[in-house]
Amino acid sequence: MGRGEEKDMEISYWAKFFLTLGVIFIAVGLVLLVLPRIPGLGRLGHLPGDIVYRKGNFVFYFPLATSILLSLLLTLILTLLLRR
Repeated sequence: MGRGEEKDMEISYWAKFFLTLGVIFIAVGLVLLVLPRIPGLGRLGHLPGDIVYRKGNFVFYFPLATSILLSLLLTLILTLLLRR
């Protein structure tokens, strides 16, 4: 394998990487557009267990319960999809 072929393979790898990354960004954007229209998901991000600290004009928000719930859902979905 010559040096030119190695460089072509490297460029091809990065092209596929950035195309895949772009598709992921588009998919996430579409999900974020559709998500508010699904009934019942309006409370996502405002669940009991999410930490909110307000002091004057400072607000610290840490969605602990939402993070745990999303982690469990994604783990379940990926486990079912990637099972061999």
